[in-house]
Amino acid sequence: MGRKILFVTTDQQRHDTLGINGGIARTPVIDQLARQGIRYERCHPASVVCMPSRASMLTGQYPSRHGAWMNGVPLAIDAPSVAESLKDAGYATALIGKAHFEPFLDPFGRFAENALANLGVPTIEQPWFDGRRGPHRGFDHLEMATHGVAGPLHYAKWMRENHPDFLGGFYSVLDADFNVSAAGGGDTGAPQVGVNPVPREWYHTDWVADRTIAWLSSLPADADWFCWMSFPDPHHPWDPPATERSRIDWRDVALPANYATSRAEREAILDAKPRHWRAWYDGRIVSNYEAPARWVPATLTDDQVREVNALNAVEVELIDEALGRVLEAVSARGWDEDLDVIFTSDHGEFQGDFGLLFKGPYHVDSLLRVPMIWRPAPHAHVAPASVATPVSLVRLAATFLAVAGQPAPAWVEGAALPTRDESESTSVTEWDSDLFGVNVHVRTVVTRTHLYTEYRAGTMHDGSEGELYVVNDDPLQRANRFDDPALAAVRRELAERLVEHERRPGERARPGVLMAPV
Repeated sequence: MGRKILFVTTDQQRHDTLGINGGIARTPVIDQLARQGIRYERCHPASVVCMPSRASMLTGQYPSRHGAWMNGVPLAIDAPSVAESLKDAGYATALIGKAHFEPFLDPFGRFAENALANLGVPTIEQPWFDGRRGPHRGFDHLEMATHGVAGPLHYAKWMRENHPDFLGGFYSVLDADFNVSAAGGGDTGAPQVGVNPVPREWYHTDWVADRTIAWLSSLPADADWFCWMSFPDPHHPWDPPATERSRIDWRDVALPANYATSRAEREAILDAKPRHWRAWYDGRIVSNYEAPARWVPATLTDDQVREVNALNAVEVELIDEALGRVLEAVSARGWDEDLDVIFTSDHGEFQGDFGLLFKGPYHVDSLLRVPMIWRPAPHAHVAPASVATPVSLVRLAATFLAVAGQPAPAWVEGAALPTRDESESTSVTEWDSDLFGVNVHVRTVVTRTHLYTEYRAGTMHDGSEGELYVVNDDPLQRANRFDDPALAAVRRELAERLVEHERRPGERARPGVLMAPV
Protein backbone atom coordinates (compact mmCIF):
# COMPACT_ATOMS: atom_id res chain seq x y z
CA MET A 1 0.00 0.00 0.00
CA GLY A 2 1.18 3.50 -0.85
CA ARG A 3 0.34 6.90 0.52
CA LYS A 4 -3.16 8.08 -0.22
CA ILE A 5 -3.65 11.74 -1.17
CA LEU A 6 -6.58 13.92 -0.15
CA PHE A 7 -6.21 17.24 -1.98
CA VAL A 8 -8.62 19.78 -0.54
CA THR A 9 -9.24 23.09 -2.27
CA THR A 10 -11.55 25.96 -1.55
CA ASP A 11 -12.40 28.74 -3.95
CA GLN A 12 -11.26 32.32 -3.48
CA GLN A 13 -10.04 31.99 0.11
CA ARG A 14 -7.49 34.31 1.66
CA HIS A 15 -4.61 33.14 3.82
CA ASP A 16 -5.88 35.07 6.84
CA THR A 17 -9.36 33.52 6.90
CA LEU A 18 -8.26 30.36 8.73
CA GLY A 19 -8.38 30.44 12.51
CA ILE A 20 -4.73 29.46 12.79
CA ASN A 21 -3.81 32.37 10.51
CA GLY A 22 -5.76 34.92 12.53
CA GLY A 23 -9.19 34.64 10.92
CA ILE A 24 -12.52 35.02 12.69
CA ALA A 25 -13.73 31.63 11.43
CA ARG A 26 -13.41 28.69 13.79
CA THR A 27 -11.46 26.05 11.88
CA PRO A 28 -10.29 23.43 14.41
CA VAL A 29 -9.92 20.61 11.85
CA ILE A 30 -7.72 22.58 9.46
CA ASP A 31 -5.82 24.17 12.36
CA GLN A 32 -4.97 20.71 13.68
CA LEU A 33 -3.69 19.62 10.26
CA ALA A 34 -1.47 22.73 10.28
CA ARG A 35 -0.08 21.92 13.71
CA GLN A 36 0.66 18.34 12.66
CA GLY A 37 2.15 19.23 9.28
CA ILE A 38 3.77 22.00 7.29
CA ARG A 39 2.19 25.45 7.17
CA TYR A 40 3.34 27.66 4.30
CA GLU A 41 3.28 31.33 5.24
CA ARG A 42 3.62 32.73 1.72
CA CYS A 43 1.97 30.52 -0.88
CA HIS A 44 0.93 32.11 -4.17
CA PRO A 45 -1.20 31.00 -7.13
CA ALA A 46 -0.04 30.98 -10.73
CA SER A 47 -2.97 33.34 -11.43
CA VAL A 48 -5.37 35.21 -9.17
CA VAL A 49 -8.44 34.03 -11.10
CA CYS A 50 -10.08 30.60 -11.08
CA MET A 51 -9.56 28.84 -14.40
CA PRO A 52 -5.88 29.63 -15.01
CA SER A 53 -5.01 28.82 -11.39
CA ARG A 54 -6.88 25.53 -11.34
CA ALA A 55 -5.39 24.54 -14.69
CA SER A 56 -1.95 25.19 -13.19
CA MET A 57 -2.68 22.89 -10.25
CA LEU A 58 -3.74 20.12 -12.62
CA THR A 59 -0.90 20.50 -15.13
CA GLY A 60 1.95 21.75 -12.97
CA GLN A 61 2.41 24.53 -15.52
CA TYR A 62 2.07 28.30 -15.57
CA PRO A 63 -0.80 29.78 -17.62
CA SER A 64 1.69 31.05 -20.18
CA ARG A 65 2.49 27.42 -20.91
CA HIS A 66 -0.78 25.50 -20.47
CA GLY A 67 -2.71 28.16 -22.39
CA ALA A 68 -5.82 28.72 -20.24
CA TRP A 69 -4.74 32.31 -19.82
CA MET A 70 -7.96 33.82 -18.47
CA ASN A 71 -11.46 32.84 -17.37
CA GLY A 72 -13.40 32.00 -20.50
CA VAL A 73 -10.43 30.35 -22.23
CA PRO A 74 -10.78 26.56 -21.75
CA LEU A 75 -7.86 24.31 -20.95
CA ALA A 76 -7.07 22.19 -24.00
CA ILE A 77 -8.69 18.78 -23.77
CA ASP A 78 -5.32 17.10 -24.37
CA ALA A 79 -3.44 19.20 -21.77
CA PRO A 80 -1.23 17.20 -19.42
CA SER A 81 -2.75 16.10 -16.12
CA VAL A 82 -1.11 15.00 -12.90
CA ALA A 83 -4.19 12.88 -12.28
CA GLU A 84 -3.38 10.95 -15.47
CA SER A 85 0.14 10.32 -14.20
CA LEU A 86 -1.16 9.07 -10.86
CA LYS A 87 -3.72 6.89 -12.60
CA ASP A 88 -0.92 5.37 -14.69
CA ALA A 89 0.88 4.63 -11.41
CA GLY A 90 -2.07 2.59 -10.17
CA TYR A 91 -4.00 5.20 -8.22
CA ALA A 92 -7.78 5.42 -8.17
CA THR A 93 -8.56 9.06 -8.98
CA ALA A 94 -11.54 11.31 -8.34
CA LEU A 95 -12.44 14.98 -8.53
CA ILE A 96 -15.49 15.92 -6.50
CA GLY A 97 -16.75 19.51 -6.37
CA LYS A 98 -15.59 22.46 -8.41
CA ALA A 99 -13.36 21.65 -11.39
CA HIS A 100 -13.58 24.77 -13.60
CA PHE A 101 -10.94 23.96 -16.18
CA GLU A 102 -13.52 25.08 -18.73
CA PRO A 103 -16.25 27.75 -18.65
CA PHE A 104 -19.36 27.06 -16.55
CA LEU A 105 -21.65 29.27 -18.63
CA ASP A 106 -22.03 26.72 -21.40
CA PRO A 107 -25.70 26.19 -22.31
CA PHE A 108 -24.83 24.34 -25.52
CA GLY A 109 -22.43 21.89 -23.92
CA ARG A 110 -19.40 22.88 -25.95
CA PHE A 111 -16.94 22.11 -23.16
CA ALA A 112 -16.16 18.62 -21.93
CA GLU A 113 -16.42 18.99 -18.17
CA ASN A 114 -19.90 20.53 -18.40
CA ALA A 115 -21.03 17.81 -20.77
CA LEU A 116 -20.13 15.17 -18.18
CA ALA A 117 -23.30 16.13 -16.34
CA ASN A 118 -26.61 15.25 -17.92
CA LEU A 119 -28.24 17.99 -19.98
CA GLY A 120 -30.37 15.42 -21.75
CA VAL A 121 -29.54 16.52 -25.29
CA PRO A 122 -26.74 14.53 -26.98
CA THR A 123 -24.74 16.33 -29.64
CA ILE A 124 -22.44 15.16 -32.38
CA GLU A 125 -19.67 17.50 -31.23
CA GLN A 126 -19.68 16.32 -27.62
CA PRO A 127 -21.56 13.08 -26.94
CA TRP A 128 -21.13 13.11 -23.13
CA PHE A 129 -24.71 14.02 -22.20
CA ASP A 130 -25.45 10.59 -20.76
CA GLY A 131 -24.87 11.68 -17.16
CA ARG A 132 -21.58 9.86 -16.83
CA ARG A 133 -19.13 10.69 -14.05
CA GLY A 134 -15.87 10.17 -15.86
CA PRO A 135 -13.28 9.41 -16.95
CA HIS A 136 -11.94 12.85 -17.76
CA ARG A 137 -8.45 14.41 -17.55
CA GLY A 138 -7.13 11.38 -15.69
CA PHE A 139 -9.95 11.25 -13.15
CA ASP A 140 -11.82 7.95 -13.08
CA HIS A 141 -14.67 9.57 -11.20
CA LEU A 142 -16.10 13.08 -11.28
CA GLU A 143 -19.06 14.68 -9.53
CA MET A 144 -19.00 18.41 -10.11
CA ALA A 145 -20.54 21.43 -8.45
CA THR A 146 -20.40 25.16 -8.60
CA HIS A 147 -21.78 27.93 -6.37
CA GLY A 148 -25.44 27.46 -7.18
CA VAL A 149 -28.02 25.33 -8.94
CA ALA A 150 -28.02 26.74 -12.46
CA GLY A 151 -26.32 24.87 -15.29
CA PRO A 152 -25.52 21.26 -16.09
CA LEU A 153 -23.21 20.14 -13.28
CA HIS A 154 -23.95 17.15 -11.06
CA TYR A 155 -24.91 19.10 -7.92
CA ALA A 156 -27.37 21.28 -9.82
CA LYS A 157 -28.90 18.19 -11.43
CA TRP A 158 -29.14 16.48 -8.02
CA MET A 159 -30.91 19.50 -6.52
CA ARG A 160 -33.34 19.73 -9.45
CA GLU A 161 -34.21 16.05 -9.14
CA ASN A 162 -34.39 15.79 -5.34
CA HIS A 163 -35.09 19.23 -3.85
CA PRO A 164 -36.66 21.43 -6.54
CA ASP A 165 -38.53 23.56 -3.99
CA PHE A 166 -35.22 25.10 -2.85
CA LEU A 167 -33.79 26.03 -6.22
CA GLY A 168 -35.04 29.60 -6.00
CA GLY A 169 -33.30 30.25 -2.70
CA PHE A 170 -29.81 30.38 -4.18
CA TYR A 171 -28.44 33.74 -5.26
CA SER A 172 -28.83 34.17 -9.02
CA VAL A 173 -25.37 34.99 -10.34
CA LEU A 174 -26.67 36.25 -13.70
CA ASP A 175 -29.19 39.05 -14.02
CA ALA A 176 -32.01 39.25 -16.59
CA ASP A 177 -29.57 40.50 -19.24
CA PHE A 178 -27.13 37.60 -18.57
CA ASN A 179 -24.61 39.93 -16.92
CA VAL A 180 -22.95 38.99 -13.63
CA SER A 181 -25.40 40.29 -11.07
CA ALA A 182 -24.62 43.23 -8.81
CA ALA A 183 -27.86 42.81 -6.86
CA GLY A 184 -27.50 43.37 -3.16
CA GLY A 185 -29.06 41.36 -0.37
CA GLY A 186 -28.77 40.35 3.24
CA ASP A 187 -29.08 43.02 5.90
CA THR A 188 -26.85 45.61 4.23
CA GLY A 189 -27.54 45.29 0.52
CA ALA A 190 -24.02 44.06 -0.11
CA PRO A 191 -23.45 42.84 -3.68
CA GLN A 192 -23.84 39.10 -4.22
CA VAL A 193 -25.12 38.52 -0.68
CA GLY A 194 -28.26 36.42 -0.26
CA VAL A 195 -30.37 34.64 2.34
CA ASN A 196 -30.63 31.01 1.29
CA PRO A 197 -33.36 28.81 2.85
CA VAL A 198 -31.74 25.56 1.70
CA PRO A 199 -31.16 23.11 4.59
CA ARG A 200 -27.52 22.79 5.43
CA GLU A 201 -27.38 19.10 4.53
CA TRP A 202 -28.40 19.94 0.94
CA TYR A 203 -26.00 22.85 0.49
CA HIS A 204 -23.08 22.18 -1.85
CA THR A 205 -20.46 22.13 0.93
CA ASP A 206 -22.01 19.12 2.65
CA TRP A 207 -22.89 17.59 -0.73
CA VAL A 208 -19.21 17.62 -1.74
CA ALA A 209 -18.26 15.94 1.53
CA ASP A 210 -21.08 13.36 1.20
CA ARG A 211 -20.08 12.45 -2.34
CA THR A 212 -16.41 12.21 -1.34
CA ILE A 213 -17.28 9.84 1.49
CA ALA A 214 -19.41 7.77 -0.87
CA TRP A 215 -16.55 7.45 -3.37
CA LEU A 216 -14.04 6.55 -0.66
CA SER A 217 -16.45 3.93 0.67
CA SER A 218 -16.54 2.29 -2.76
CA LEU A 219 -12.78 1.61 -2.81
CA PRO A 220 -11.11 -1.61 -1.69
CA ALA A 221 -9.14 -1.41 1.54
CA ASP A 222 -5.79 -1.78 -0.23
CA ALA A 223 -6.41 0.94 -2.84
CA ASP A 224 -4.01 3.77 -3.48
CA TRP A 225 -6.08 6.84 -4.23
CA PHE A 226 -5.90 10.51 -5.13
CA CYS A 227 -9.03 12.51 -4.38
CA TRP A 228 -9.35 16.18 -5.24
CA MET A 229 -12.15 17.43 -2.98
CA SER A 230 -12.95 20.91 -4.24
CA PHE A 231 -15.38 23.11 -2.27
CA PRO A 232 -17.05 25.96 -4.23
CA ASP A 233 -17.08 28.25 -1.17
CA PRO A 234 -16.15 30.82 0.15
CA HIS A 235 -16.26 32.31 -3.36
CA HIS A 236 -19.13 34.73 -3.94
CA PRO A 237 -22.10 34.73 -3.96
CA TRP A 238 -22.18 34.75 -0.19
CA ASP A 239 -25.41 32.84 0.45
CA PRO A 240 -24.80 30.06 2.99
CA PRO A 241 -27.81 28.26 4.50
CA ALA A 242 -29.91 30.74 6.44
CA THR A 243 -29.78 28.56 9.55
CA GLU A 244 -26.00 29.09 9.71
CA ARG A 245 -25.89 32.89 9.31
CA SER A 246 -26.22 33.45 13.06
CA ARG A 247 -22.89 31.76 13.74
CA ILE A 248 -21.22 35.15 13.30
CA ASP A 249 -23.07 38.44 13.76
CA TRP A 250 -21.76 40.80 11.12
CA ARG A 251 -22.33 43.74 13.49
CA ASP A 252 -19.57 42.35 15.70
CA VAL A 253 -17.04 41.92 12.89
CA ALA A 254 -14.15 44.39 12.83
CA LEU A 255 -13.32 46.13 9.59
CA PRO A 256 -10.24 44.74 7.82
CA ALA A 257 -6.91 46.38 8.62
CA ASN A 258 -6.55 47.30 4.96
CA TYR A 259 -9.94 48.97 4.65
CA ALA A 260 -9.53 52.71 5.14
CA THR A 261 -12.80 54.02 6.54
CA SER A 262 -12.20 57.45 5.03
CA ARG A 263 -13.08 57.57 1.34
CA ALA A 264 -10.44 60.26 0.80
CA GLU A 265 -7.79 57.97 2.33
CA ARG A 266 -8.91 55.01 0.20
CA GLU A 267 -8.69 57.07 -2.95
CA ALA A 268 -5.27 58.46 -2.04
CA ILE A 269 -3.96 54.90 -1.59
CA LEU A 270 -5.43 53.81 -4.92
CA ASP A 271 -4.05 56.86 -6.73
CA ALA A 272 -0.52 55.80 -5.73
CA LYS A 273 -0.98 52.57 -7.68
CA PRO A 274 -1.18 52.03 -11.46
CA ARG A 275 -4.25 53.63 -12.92
CA HIS A 276 -6.38 50.52 -13.44
CA TRP A 277 -6.82 50.32 -9.65
CA ARG A 278 -8.67 53.63 -9.41
CA ALA A 279 -10.45 53.02 -12.70
CA TRP A 280 -12.11 49.89 -11.28
CA TYR A 281 -12.92 51.60 -7.97
CA ASP A 282 -14.69 54.37 -9.89
CA GLY A 283 -16.58 51.85 -12.06
CA ARG A 284 -14.87 52.78 -15.32
CA ILE A 285 -13.43 49.34 -16.13
CA VAL A 286 -13.89 45.67 -15.28
CA SER A 287 -11.07 43.23 -16.01
CA ASN A 288 -12.55 39.96 -14.80
CA TYR A 289 -15.66 38.07 -15.89
CA GLU A 290 -16.74 37.31 -12.33
CA ALA A 291 -16.84 40.90 -11.07
CA PRO A 292 -20.27 42.49 -11.66
CA ALA A 293 -19.90 44.86 -14.59
CA ARG A 294 -22.57 47.20 -13.23
CA TRP A 295 -21.21 47.47 -9.68
CA VAL A 296 -19.12 50.47 -8.62
CA PRO A 297 -16.73 49.58 -5.78
CA ALA A 298 -16.76 53.18 -4.53
CA THR A 299 -20.33 52.52 -3.34
CA LEU A 300 -19.19 49.83 -0.88
CA THR A 301 -20.11 50.69 2.73
CA ASP A 302 -18.52 49.77 6.05
CA ASP A 303 -21.46 47.56 7.02
CA GLN A 304 -21.43 45.77 3.68
CA VAL A 305 -17.77 44.90 4.24
CA ARG A 306 -18.65 43.57 7.69
CA GLU A 307 -21.50 41.41 6.39
CA VAL A 308 -19.44 39.97 3.52
CA ASN A 309 -16.64 39.06 5.92
CA ALA A 310 -19.04 37.48 8.39
CA LEU A 311 -20.70 35.33 5.72
CA ASN A 312 -17.32 34.42 4.25
CA ALA A 313 -16.26 33.17 7.70
CA VAL A 314 -19.49 31.19 8.08
CA GLU A 315 -18.78 29.42 4.80
CA VAL A 316 -15.20 28.66 5.92
CA GLU A 317 -16.52 27.11 9.15
CA LEU A 318 -18.88 24.85 7.19
CA ILE A 319 -15.96 23.72 5.03
CA ASP A 320 -13.91 22.89 8.12
CA GLU A 321 -16.73 20.77 9.55
CA ALA A 322 -17.29 19.00 6.23
CA LEU A 323 -13.59 18.18 5.99
CA GLY A 324 -13.77 16.79 9.52
CA ARG A 325 -16.49 14.36 8.44
CA VAL A 326 -14.39 13.18 5.51
CA LEU A 327 -11.36 12.63 7.73
CA GLU A 328 -13.52 10.61 10.12
CA ALA A 329 -14.57 8.42 7.20
CA VAL A 330 -10.93 7.96 6.21
CA SER A 331 -10.11 6.96 9.79
CA ALA A 332 -12.96 4.46 9.82
CA ARG A 333 -11.35 2.75 6.82
CA GLY A 334 -8.05 2.44 8.70
CA TRP A 335 -6.18 4.76 6.31
CA ASP A 336 -4.95 7.40 8.80
CA GLU A 337 -1.29 6.40 8.79
CA ASP A 338 -1.09 6.37 5.00
CA LEU A 339 -2.89 9.64 4.27
CA ASP A 340 -1.33 12.87 3.03
CA VAL A 341 -3.68 15.86 3.24
CA ILE A 342 -2.96 19.04 1.28
CA PHE A 343 -5.24 22.03 1.80
CA THR A 344 -5.15 25.25 -0.22
CA SER A 345 -7.20 27.65 -2.36
CA ASP A 346 -6.93 28.81 -5.95
CA HIS A 347 -6.55 32.55 -5.12
CA GLY A 348 -7.66 35.15 -2.60
CA GLU A 349 -10.43 37.75 -2.28
CA PHE A 350 -10.33 41.48 -1.51
CA GLN A 351 -13.03 41.34 1.21
CA GLY A 352 -12.93 45.13 1.56
CA ASP A 353 -9.19 45.70 1.24
CA PHE A 354 -8.58 49.02 -0.57
CA GLY A 355 -12.37 49.46 -0.71
CA LEU A 356 -12.76 46.53 -3.14
CA LEU A 357 -14.44 43.14 -3.38
CA PHE A 358 -13.90 40.14 -5.66
CA LYS A 359 -10.63 39.95 -7.67
CA GLY A 360 -8.85 41.06 -10.81
CA PRO A 361 -5.37 42.08 -12.04
CA TYR A 362 -4.32 43.42 -8.64
CA HIS A 363 -1.32 41.53 -7.31
CA VAL A 364 -1.27 42.17 -3.58
CA ASP A 365 -1.60 39.81 -0.62
CA SER A 366 -5.40 40.07 -0.62
CA LEU A 367 -5.44 37.99 -3.82
CA LEU A 368 -1.91 36.60 -3.95
CA ARG A 369 -1.57 34.97 -0.52
CA VAL A 370 -3.51 31.75 -0.04
CA PRO A 371 -3.57 29.17 2.75
CA MET A 372 -1.35 26.16 2.17
CA ILE A 373 -1.08 23.23 4.57
CA TRP A 374 0.53 19.88 3.88
CA ARG A 375 0.03 17.20 6.52
CA PRO A 376 2.20 14.29 5.34
CA ALA A 377 1.18 10.76 6.25
CA PRO A 378 2.31 10.01 9.81
CA HIS A 379 4.37 7.05 8.66
CA ALA A 380 6.43 9.42 6.48
CA HIS A 381 7.91 10.90 9.69
CA VAL A 382 8.06 14.50 8.41
CA ALA A 383 8.42 16.88 11.33
CA PRO A 384 5.90 19.75 11.64
CA ALA A 385 7.24 23.07 10.37
CA SER A 386 6.34 26.61 9.39
CA VAL A 387 7.85 27.57 6.03
CA ALA A 388 8.41 31.25 5.25
CA THR A 389 9.90 30.57 1.81
CA PRO A 390 7.58 31.81 -0.96
CA VAL A 391 6.10 28.84 -2.82
CA SER A 392 3.79 28.49 -5.82
CA LEU A 393 0.73 26.33 -6.40
CA VAL A 394 2.47 25.26 -9.62
CA ARG A 395 4.57 23.01 -7.37
CA LEU A 396 1.58 20.89 -6.35
CA ALA A 397 1.80 18.50 -9.29
CA ALA A 398 5.39 17.59 -8.49
CA THR A 399 4.41 17.24 -4.82
CA PHE A 400 1.62 14.76 -5.55
CA LEU A 401 3.97 12.67 -7.68
CA ALA A 402 6.67 12.74 -4.99
CA VAL A 403 4.16 11.50 -2.41
CA ALA A 404 3.25 8.68 -4.80
CA GLY A 405 6.92 7.84 -5.31
CA GLN A 406 6.76 8.81 -8.98
CA PRO A 407 9.14 10.98 -11.00
CA ALA A 408 7.77 14.22 -12.41
CA PRO A 409 7.35 14.17 -16.22
CA ALA A 410 9.20 16.73 -18.32
CA TRP A 411 6.06 18.84 -18.71
CA VAL A 412 5.88 19.59 -14.98
CA GLU A 413 7.25 23.01 -14.02
CA GLY A 414 8.56 23.40 -10.50
CA ALA A 415 9.86 21.03 -7.85
CA ALA A 416 7.89 19.45 -5.01
CA LEU A 417 7.03 21.71 -2.10
CA PRO A 418 9.79 22.02 0.49
CA THR A 419 9.33 20.64 3.98
CA ARG A 420 11.70 23.27 5.41
CA ASP A 421 12.70 26.79 4.47
CA GLU A 422 14.74 27.01 1.29
CA SER A 423 17.71 29.35 1.09
CA GLU A 424 16.61 30.97 -2.16
CA SER A 425 13.16 30.73 -3.62
CA THR A 426 10.67 32.96 -5.43
CA SER A 427 7.16 32.55 -6.73
CA VAL A 428 5.76 34.06 -9.90
CA THR A 429 2.15 34.97 -10.68
CA GLU A 430 0.86 35.78 -14.16
CA TRP A 431 -2.21 37.62 -15.36
CA ASP A 432 -3.52 38.16 -18.88
CA SER A 433 -7.01 39.41 -19.65
CA ASP A 434 -8.82 40.88 -22.64
CA LEU A 435 -12.34 41.85 -21.72
CA PHE A 436 -14.86 44.55 -22.60
CA GLY A 437 -12.24 46.34 -24.69
CA VAL A 438 -9.68 46.37 -21.86
CA ASN A 439 -6.56 44.19 -21.87
CA VAL A 440 -4.19 43.93 -18.93
CA HIS A 441 -0.96 41.91 -18.76
CA VAL A 442 0.80 41.48 -15.41
CA ARG A 443 3.80 39.57 -14.10
CA THR A 444 4.71 39.45 -10.41
CA VAL A 445 7.58 37.92 -8.49
CA VAL A 446 7.58 37.52 -4.70
CA THR A 447 10.62 36.94 -2.53
CA ARG A 448 10.92 36.84 1.24
CA THR A 449 11.46 40.58 1.31
CA HIS A 450 9.78 42.11 -1.75
CA LEU A 451 6.71 41.95 -3.98
CA TYR A 452 7.48 43.23 -7.48
CA THR A 453 5.04 43.66 -10.37
CA GLU A 454 5.49 44.71 -13.99
CA TYR A 455 2.67 45.78 -16.30
CA ARG A 456 3.17 44.84 -19.93
CA ALA A 457 1.80 47.10 -22.65
CA GLY A 458 -1.98 47.06 -23.04
CA THR A 459 -4.98 49.35 -23.13
CA MET A 460 -4.42 50.47 -19.53
CA HIS A 461 -0.61 50.55 -19.40
CA ASP A 462 2.26 51.51 -21.69
CA GLY A 463 4.72 48.96 -20.29
CA SER A 464 6.53 51.36 -17.96
CA GLU A 465 4.36 51.02 -14.84
CA GLY A 466 4.76 48.67 -11.94
CA GLU A 467 4.54 48.10 -8.21
CA LEU A 468 7.20 47.36 -5.64
CA TYR A 469 6.51 46.72 -1.98
CA VAL A 470 8.83 45.93 0.91
CA VAL A 471 6.90 43.07 2.46
CA ASN A 472 8.05 43.36 6.08
CA ASP A 473 7.91 47.16 6.25
CA ASP A 474 4.62 47.47 4.37
CA PRO A 475 2.52 44.33 5.01
CA LEU A 476 -0.62 46.04 3.67
CA GLN A 477 1.14 46.99 0.40
CA ARG A 478 0.04 50.59 0.50
CA ALA A 479 3.35 52.31 -0.32
CA ASN A 480 4.28 51.64 -3.95
CA ARG A 481 8.07 52.15 -4.23
CA PHE A 482 8.44 51.16 -7.87
CA ASP A 483 10.03 54.53 -8.73
CA ASP A 484 12.00 54.91 -5.48
CA PRO A 485 15.71 55.47 -6.36
CA ALA A 486 16.69 53.82 -3.08
CA LEU A 487 15.29 50.53 -4.39
CA ALA A 488 16.68 50.77 -7.93
CA ALA A 489 19.08 47.85 -7.40
CA VAL A 490 16.31 45.70 -5.92
CA ARG A 491 14.07 46.54 -8.85
CA ARG A 492 16.76 45.52 -11.37
CA GLU A 493 17.31 42.20 -9.59
CA LEU A 494 13.61 41.36 -9.46
CA ALA A 495 13.11 42.41 -13.08
CA GLU A 496 15.82 39.94 -14.04
CA ARG A 497 14.00 37.19 -12.18
CA LEU A 498 10.96 37.82 -14.34
CA VAL A 499 13.19 37.67 -17.41
CA GLU A 500 14.46 34.30 -16.16
CA HIS A 501 10.87 33.16 -15.77
CA GLU A 502 10.22 33.98 -19.43
CA ARG A 503 13.42 32.13 -20.42
CA ARG A 504 12.41 28.86 -18.74
CA PRO A 505 12.32 25.81 -21.04
CA GLY A 506 9.19 24.83 -22.91
CA GLU A 507 6.86 26.36 -25.46
CA ARG A 508 4.77 29.39 -24.51
CA ALA A 509 1.08 29.86 -25.07
CA ARG A 510 0.24 33.45 -25.91
CA PRO A 511 -3.07 35.19 -25.21
CA GLY A 512 -5.06 34.93 -28.40
CA VAL A 513 -8.68 34.68 -29.44
CA LEU A 514 -11.01 34.66 -26.46
CA MET A 515 -13.40 31.74 -26.15
CA ALA A 516 -16.52 33.39 -24.79
CA PRO A 517 -18.05 31.62 -21.77
CA VAL A 518 -21.59 31.49 -23.15
